[in-house]
Amino acid sequence: MAKNIVGNQDGLNGRNKTYNIQGRGSNIPRITLVKEVKQGKHPNHMLYKRNGKVYLRAKPNANINDNVNKD
Repeated sequence: MAKNIVGNQDGLNGRNKTYNIQGRGSNIPRITLVKEVKQGKHPNHMLYKRNGKVYLRAKPNANINDNVNKD
């Protein structure tokens, strides 16, 4: 279970193709984390669909450090 998942913004127009989880490593493919979120392994995150692709998003709260893209 990851508290913070950070998008690498390494895809077209800054989309996240891979993500980083501290202690687990970087360049974790989006599809891997999508499957894990669907399985309930990351309860602080949810999925959203944009232009036919599914991405991760941190569940809303007041802490900006929890966001996938912190910019």
